[in-house]
Amino acid sequence: MEVTRRDALAALATLGVGSAVAGEVREPDSDLQDVIPTVAAVASVVYPSAVDVTDEYVRNYVAGRTQLQDNYERQVVDLCSVLDANARDRYGSAFRSLPIRRRETVLREMGIDRAKSAPDGTVEQQFRYYVVNDLLYALYTTPVGGRLLGIENPPGHPGGTEAYQRRGER
Repeated sequence: MEVTRRDALAALATLGVGSAVAGEVREPDSDLQDVIPTVAAVASVVYPSAVDVTDEYVRNYVAGRTQLQDNYERQVVDLCSVLDANARDRYGSAFRSLPIRRRETVLREMGIDRAKSAPDGTVEQQFRYYVVNDLLYALYTTPVGGRLLGIENPPGHPGGTEAYQRRGER
């Protein structure tokens, strides 16, 4: 299943980003634009293998998120720089250039899989908060993510009683 720009806009709408409802999300600045492939590479690790992550999806979601939180953009850029530096120190390449298994290893070695999410915590806790948890939220608040969980229409998406009535017919 490929997640698309439309899925990113749907996730943003659940956060209350008004421009997402209208399909208008500003382009990220150049620093953020540079780390979009890194964020997409993180998504390829944390999302189920059935999900095909596109840079367009990540770009639209991350750019929309900057409209909600003043320091979000700077945090994501800084945290991805730390991630890339760590990947280069350990494996000689940027995080996004590593094979998926190696990316998973980098995240585990940094302790991000065990870190408690905290916006003002350690680098690992911040990475969990600003990148990993945000990506998971972006996926699981969309119909694509909902289907992966067996929820045909996650909260905030159309379907209503008709979807629930069909659920019993399976």
